[in-house]
Amino acid sequence: MSFILKFKTCFIALFSIVVLFFTTGDAHAIKIGLCTQCSQVYIASSVDATMYDAFSGDMIMKLSPMKYYFFKTEGNQIAIKISSKYVKTGSKSVTIKPDKQNGYLSTKKAWYRGEFIITSYPHSVNLINKLPLEMYLKGVVPSEMSAKWPQEALKAQAIAARSYAIANLNKHASQGYDLDDTPKDQAYGGASAERDTSNRAVKDTEDIVLVYNKQVIPAYYCASAGGQTTNSGGPWSHNLPFLKSVPSYDEGIKKHGHGVGMSQHGANNLAKMGYNAYSILNYYYKDIKFAKLSKKWDI
Repeated sequence: MSFILKFKTCFIALFSIVVLFFTTGDAHAIKIGLCTQCSQVYIASSVDATMYDAFSGDMIMKLSPMKYYFFKTEGNQIAIKISSKYVKTGSKSVTIKPDKQNGYLSTKKAWYRGEFIITSYPHSVNLINKLPLEMYLKGVVPSEMSAKWPQEALKAQAIAARSYAIANLNKHASQGYDLDDTPKDQAYGGASAERDTSNRAVKDTEDIVLVYNKQVIPAYYCASAGGQTTNSGGPWSHNLPFLKSVPSYDEGIKKHGHGVGMSQHGANNLAKMGYNAYSILNYYYKDIKFAKLSKKWDI
């Protein structure tokens, strides 16, 4: 009981903190790896789409809506399957864009916003989804946290996910993209994963990130920490000053994940108690500030 009272007193103090917004860095589109070193990939579009040479921007061909097209590497080029035969496109990398702004692209049994990039490698291809950061986050938040959880928990997740994404740009540069679409980076289910509640959380926190020492931080988070978060030096052999061990507020829930940073179940519990997203984040990430990106992310 004494711990709970002390903990609540801490949060009362946090409610009085004024959120500071300042600009940091320029913004760009983000590239998400959907399939790496795959023997072939398939895509479809909800509307008419166009395939371009990714380097020159020259149009290669039109793609019909609601029809799957298969791609693989032949020689050092991307080849597309047409009438049961693979035809070389003349390009090592192609970009596929819906012709209408409200069009979606499909692969892996899901729909995605933005555009696809298919790049050839020896005996394999990479499929990448390029899109504005805020659109990407709409597919991340409900993939990482239940969209039925309180809005303040979803907002905390959106800010943490945005910060993680920016801090890890070019993580997979050798493969041509920034982040993987799995929990190795952040789970991302594309437009098919979107829900109204999580979209609202992304919109309400648009461009907001976590900053320490004037740098956007990799805001690590886990499903649950089993009662106490872990110092970053535990699993990764190096300590980050903003990631200190604290009671995770997810007692009774088995530890799931590395246990570093925000506990998602803890954020859910705290939001149910009435704490807002900024108080929740201030608790899990020490001595941070809230910043706003200087430009909107766009392609």
